[in-house]
Amino acid sequence: MTSALLTQAALRVQDLDAVAYGAGPGSFTGLRIACGTAQGIAAGAGILTVGVGTLLALAQASGAHRVLACLDARMGEIYCAAYERSAQTWDVVHPPQLCAPSAGPVLSGDGWTGAGGGFDAHANVLAQRYAGQIREVQPQLHPRAHEVAVLAAELLRQGKGVPPEQAHPLYLRDHVALTIEERRVRGLAAAAEHDR
Repeated sequence: MTSALLTQAALRVQDLDAVAYGAGPGSFTGLRIACGTAQGIAAGAGILTVGVGTLLALAQASGAHRVLACLDARMGEIYCAAYERSAQTWDVVHPPQLCAPSAGPVLSGDGWTGAGGGFDAHANVLAQRYAGQIREVQPQLHPRAHEVAVLAAELLRQGKGVPPEQAHPLYLRDHVALTIEERRVRGLAAAAEHDR
């Protein structure tokens, strides 16, 4: 796919300044594949890598100025971050975090846009958490290569490209499965929250 894309653009890998990748948060396997592929291409060509946060890519895709980006992290949790656009860049209001939907970051004021599949998977809880603050929800948005490329170009311009050996994914979760007891406790908590 990479070769086909380069051929279509009449470029060689050596013509590139850097390889961008979605750094996360996200699925462990997906993040490792993205980072490893970027490292391999960049190392072979002697160029830099640029990791772009998936939540920031969601903010970019939304077209809004104040964005709460949210992905379903499974296991009853979300990956979320809040950003505000400032000229051509984004200011981080709340950095990426892993939390329960009911414990999302505190936002100031209103006029926020909710972006990402977390707003589909946890619609009711997030609607209650941010009542009166979120004016629009775009649950269909996913981190895409286009936004990663646009953001990476700006990061590279700012001198934030790194050698391939320094590229790494952004992991926010330290385990990927719940024990039987953890599932039981979360099930009870979810039932109690639903009854409220």
